[in-house]
Amino acid sequence: MRTRSEVPAGVDDVIRGAVEDAIRAPSVHNTQPWLFGVRGSRISLRADPDRRLDVADPQGREMLISCGAALYNLRLSLRKRGFEPVVRPQPDADRPNLLADVEVERGYAAVSREVEGEYAQIERRHSHRGGFRPGPVPSGVVTSLLRAAEQEGARVIQAVDAHVLGALAALTDAAEHVQRRTPAYSTEMARWAPSPATARKDGVQEISYPVRTPRTEPHFAPRDFARGQGWGVEPADDDGTALAGIVLLLVTAEDTPAAWLRAGQALERLLLCAAEHDLSAAYHTQALQVPELRAFIRTHFCGDAHPQMLLRLGVPVGEELATVRRPVEDVMVEEP
Repeated sequence: MRTRSEVPAGVDDVIRGAVEDAIRAPSVHNTQPWLFGVRGSRISLRADPDRRLDVADPQGREMLISCGAALYNLRLSLRKRGFEPVVRPQPDADRPNLLADVEVERGYAAVSREVEGEYAQIERRHSHRGGFRPGPVPSGVVTSLLRAAEQEGARVIQAVDAHVLGALAALTDAAEHVQRRTPAYSTEMARWAPSPATARKDGVQEISYPVRTPRTEPHFAPRDFARGQGWGVEPADDDGTALAGIVLLLVTAEDTPAAWLRAGQALERLLLCAAEHDLSAAYHTQALQVPELRAFIRTHFCGDAHPQMLLRLGVPVGEELATVRRPVEDVMVEEP
C-alpha cells in the first residue's frame, strides 16, 4: 500500500472526475448498482447488492455487466487524464461484491487521439427505446464494433438471417409476456420505473421512454415501463419508415462473474465506438432473463457461447431522451 507521500500529485481531483465519468455508464433499468471506495490512489469498484434485480437478475449477472460498463469508463477516463489504470479484477474471493481494485498510476505516454476521441463519446452515448432511421450501417462500422468487443474479451454475433432475426424478436416478445404476467416481476418493475412524481435520481423515468414505440419488422417488444399508465415522452411522428436496425448478441466463452464483468467492459467499449458513428443502442434482455429462453438462444444462435446481451443499433429516430444519475457523492466514499 502506498503512503500518502507516494500518491501522484493531483490524483484526488482526477479520481473524482473519473468516477463522474464512470457513472455515466448504462445499467439494467438504470439501477446504477455500483459503489467506488477510494483510498489514496486506489479505487475499489463494488457491486451494490441492494440494487440487484432479485426477480429478473437473481444471480446478479446483469448487475455485474452494468458494473463492468462503469469500469470501462473509469479506465478510459483515467487514461484521458494522463494516468494509467492498473486493474486487479476480483482481488478477494471472500468478498464477491469487490469487483476490481484500480491503482491510479502516473502515465508517461502522451494521450493518444484514439483515447481522446473515444472519451468524447462518454457524454454523447445515449440509450434508445424505439426505431432507427432507414439506411444500412456500413460494414466497416460493424467490423469496428465487433473488434471493440473482442478487445475486451467478449465476442459479438450479428443476426443477419431473416429467420434468426424473426426468432430473436419472437423470443423477446414471449419473454415480455411471461414477465408481465409474473406478479413479482411487475412489483420489481414498479420499483425501478417510478411514477412521474418521483424525485429519485435512478430508475427508468418518464423522461427516458416514449409513450409508444413504432413497429418495425421484425418487431422487438419494448418494456412497459409506464405499466399501462400512459406515461412517457410524446415521440416524433411515425411515418412508417423506422427500422429495427442491426441486431447483435454479445457473448462470452464462460458464464462466470469474471465473464460478466468482462462483458460489461466489452459492451461499453462497443457502445462508445457506436456513438462515434452516431449510432445508439436499444437493449432487449427480456429473453435473457428467462432461463429457459436464454438456454434456447445459446444453443441455437450462439454456437454454445453464453449470451450476455441482445441489442439493436442504428441512427435513432427522434430526439435523444433524457435520463438521471445519482450524484457522485452518493456512490464514492473515502476509505480508511
